[in-house]
Amino acid sequence: MSSYLVIGSGIAGLRAAVSLAGAGRVTVLTKADPGESNTGYAQGGIAAAVGPDDSPALHAADTLAAGDGLCDPAAVDVLVRDGPVYVRELLEWGAAFDRDAAGAPALGREGAHSVRRVLHARDATGREIARVLWRRVVADSRIRVLDGALATTLLVEAGRCTGVAYIDAGGRRREVEARATLLATGGAGQIYRETTNPSIATGDGIAMAFRAGARVTDLEFVQFHPTVMQVDGAPRFLLSEALRGEGARLVNAAGERFMRRYDPAGDLAPRDIVARAMAAEADRTGSPIYLTLAHLDRDYVRTRFPTIAEACRRAGLDLAVDRIPVSPAAHYVMGGVETDVDGRTSVPGLFAAGEAACTGVHGANRLASNSLLEGLVFGARAAAAMAGPDAPASLRAARVETVELPAGRASLPTPAAVSDLMWRQVGLLRSRDGLTEAVERLAGWWNALHAESPGADAGDWTHRRLTSLVTVGYLIARAALRREESRGGHFRADFPQRDDLHWKLHVADVQYRDSRPSH
Repeated sequence: MSSYLVIGSGIAGLRAAVSLAGAGRVTVLTKADPGESNTGYAQGGIAAAVGPDDSPALHAADTLAAGDGLCDPAAVDVLVRDGPVYVRELLEWGAAFDRDAAGAPALGREGAHSVRRVLHARDATGREIARVLWRRVVADSRIRVLDGALATTLLVEAGRCTGVAYIDAGGRRREVEARATLLATGGAGQIYRETTNPSIATGDGIAMAFRAGARVTDLEFVQFHPTVMQVDGAPRFLLSEALRGEGARLVNAAGERFMRRYDPAGDLAPRDIVARAMAAEADRTGSPIYLTLAHLDRDYVRTRFPTIAEACRRAGLDLAVDRIPVSPAAHYVMGGVETDVDGRTSVPGLFAAGEAACTGVHGANRLASNSLLEGLVFGARAAAAMAGPDAPASLRAARVETVELPAGRASLPTPAAVSDLMWRQVGLLRSRDGLTEAVERLAGWWNALHAESPGADAGDWTHRRLTSLVTVGYLIARAALRREESRGGHFRADFPQRDDLHWKLHVADVQYRDSRPSH
């Protein structure tokens, strides 16, 4: 029987592993507990056109509108048409989504959705989906799970990916060979100082794929979630968009609702618009921004959002009564390893799905609650393609650029120095001067890492984390400097308008191949 490799244990990786088990032996590598994936942290829900007033066409229209002119229509069509099929499959497998009085899935509404279409399990939907998928994975003897395994280098022979090298829990270098390899390593939020992502979200898959010669696309588009609790002495905590879907309001320090001054959709405008409006209002008033649910039924608030209510309680606040101070934080990377709608990358034998991938389905700005759906749909599709006959990838980037680093070297940074630079210069608001500084500093750090790398078998997890942060940070900053317009999650203060004439296109980056070792 053939062997398959899945790197990552979020929704995309687990769903792929379930399907691949019917085609051969499957190995799943995970560097942490599955609950630490971005899937496990997803609160709001999973969007799918299953309601009586909904349709795939309507879901597609909302997705395309949120994507600000850069969604791939073919990928969106796959997402919205396959989505209900795989969501119903989760229900058949025992997913405990909330139900309405008639026993049908209770549907919530979030920003930029025109109808209620978000299935949820209280405010811990991702955790519930992960539970259901993980239960099927561990019950299948054809699937081997290796935890505490840090993937470091994709193995490539004669231009084809043949597996991965990894560091095991004991610090030893190991290798896994496979007929086909799936990158399902999740996002890269830890590149930013302020983020909703868990500590493991360091962009490892994107960095490994790029070093292996795969194309990466649209990395300038980073979504900053607008409502993250900001209380001195308390950890940052995501306050799901589902709160606003159920009636929560954004107010300034004077208690005034302000969002309609910035967008007709008000509190339910797309995330990029809400985040920038909050920054503008805070700058205008010189005071913080708050989220309030005090006008809603208190028992309902605490019952519907128990996880969020508990996080607020630990910070000394009552979600149902108090105004909660909020500010934006890095949440989701729309770009990633470029794939077609079957997960194929530009490197034969290498597939990608979930946040690590870029199918083009999100365009410049992801529609709320489409991320879990993306992992579910494209994880399953990638598995089918991996188990099928070889076929070339059908990629869509309008332009491909070769990344050749300039000369220059700097001392090695700390991870905190990288994330601080990214937050200040490549964050919510960007400009040429800040981006130029970021690109130059990150290039120097990249050169230092290549010169001083201890090698793939050293087992230095800190060094590996730093390598991923610098690599993906450099690619994001470089892409943001190149795109001289504002669109979706990418806002340039010096180019504040969308420019369809010059920039309604995708740009892919591929590494220049030279004699330096790839670590």
